[in-house]
Amino acid sequence: MCYTILCMILRERGDIVDINVGDVLVMKKNHPGCGSNRMKVLRVGADFKLMCMGCGHTFMTARSKCEKKIKSVIRDIAEEKG
Repeated sequence: MCYTILCMILRERGDIVDINVGDVLVMKKNHPGCGSNRMKVLRVGADFKLMCMGCGHTFMTARSKCEKKIKSVIRDIAEEKG
């Protein structure tokens, strides 16, 4: 969870947080369909393709809008090293 704390500090300072495929985003608001606030990143680029971890719904959203709605990023550090 050290990476999550680092991302929260960087967001407070206004620095850019690197988001990769496979990361889990903790959003500021819950998904209206199921109430989960965790989304898995399936695609990155000018926009993100996300999957709700609660109900499995997939959707596309603009990167600029999504970055404003992120509370923190959860990434498995073991995946990053390997």
